[in-house]
Amino acid sequence: MSGFQRPQIAGHIREIRDYLEKAEAILPNPIVVAFTDCVQIVDEHADGRCTVEINVLEGAPGLVVDGQQRLTALGQVEEKDFQVFVSAIICRDEEELRRQFVLINNTRPLPKSLIYELLPTVTGLPRRLGDRSVAADIAARLNYDETSSLKGMIYQHTNPTGIIRDTAIQRVIINSMSDGVMREMIREPDGADLSFRLVSEFYRAVQYVFRSEWEDHTPKTSRLVHGAGIMALGYVMEILALLDGARTWEDFSKGLACLVDNTAWTSGEWNFGEGDRRHWKSVQNVNRDIVTLAQYLIGIVRADVKRRRTQGVEVAEEEVSKLRA
Repeated sequence: MSGFQRPQIAGHIREIRDYLEKAEAILPNPIVVAFTDCVQIVDEHADGRCTVEINVLEGAPGLVVDGQQRLTALGQVEEKDFQVFVSAIICRDEEELRRQFVLINNTRPLPKSLIYELLPTVTGLPRRLGDRSVAADIAARLNYDETSSLKGMIYQHTNPTGIIRDTAIQRVIINSMSDGVMREMIREPDGADLSFRLVSEFYRAVQYVFRSEWEDHTPKTSRLVHGAGIMALGYVMEILALLDGARTWEDFSKGLACLVDNTAWTSGEWNFGEGDRRHWKSVQNVNRDIVTLAQYLIGIVRADVKRRRTQGVEVAEEEVSKLRA
């Protein structure tokens, strides 16, 4: 059989194969095969049952419409037999076959946020989803733990009134676990607790330093609670945790003070340098904008860390006292 499915994705196939090799594996999803000729229905019964005859004298006439990755993974599983469901479609011609291919592969998937919310309750996941599972678990704690600075603020299917996307918080955590301060922290016996407190303390400081841009705002009225702002500030958290050793909201507040009067969360424009000036609302939740915003914020924070190391911590204390005033 051949087909016009998407190119085989090695990583995806490997994940399916690894799952199928487990003792408890099942494969409930059928492979969908389409035919335009060399097939006929015989012995059709009133109850819908029938016998299908396929002429394979000139080769396999079936075209895989859905399930090519699963089929390839099955071919790599050794010493194990699977009974596989197959759905067969008999098309008048290739035009109808192409139409069926589009319709079958255009079904609406489950929302990723719902899948991510369920991940912490599932075991035996591939590493790609395992990291997301840890991040989803911490994000859920941030949303429901009484001690969290973000309690009730994160949008999830179980909390539709939240204003901050759970995927944005999860991305902050995943980035940190991959290349940041949580990479070693999460391996500690209480690593999840430490990571939870780190994120909670940081965003408590964000709320304190940028109170007027945070309180009573939504992503439409403030880029501070927008996915772009949340994720860009995640990189600032990394810088302050690594260079300043910040762990408490007071520590983070000292490091964030330098950003006051240098941001345009709710009005004005961002001056990213080299002629790149943007209306505050033009910063979108896309990778290039997140990177641009993060680099801008990090540049200011790094310079401030260097300045404070040169002049002493009194400088930071002065900045924080201005905030209190």
